Amino acid sequence: MPMAIEDLEACLRQAFPDADIRVDDLAGDGDHYRARIVSSAFKGLPRVRQHQLVYAALKGRMGGELHALALETATPG
Repeated sequence: MPMAIEDLEACLRQAFPDADIRVDDLAGDGDHYRARIVSSAFKGLPRVRQHQLVYAALKGRMGGELHALALETATPG
């Protein structure tokens, strides 16, 4: 069963409470999303590490409930 956009946003907001988060359903199928996350938690981290933090926040749902997630991460400013 695909992951609802609300569930994806809730996971991200719990992990990054200070963040500006935008999630888009790319295909309208609840299976392919794009997330833009702007958070101070990413400060000083390489992009690979930023994305690892996001995947950790999803608690193993990538590849299961969540098939595809295009990530855009940044720090404020």
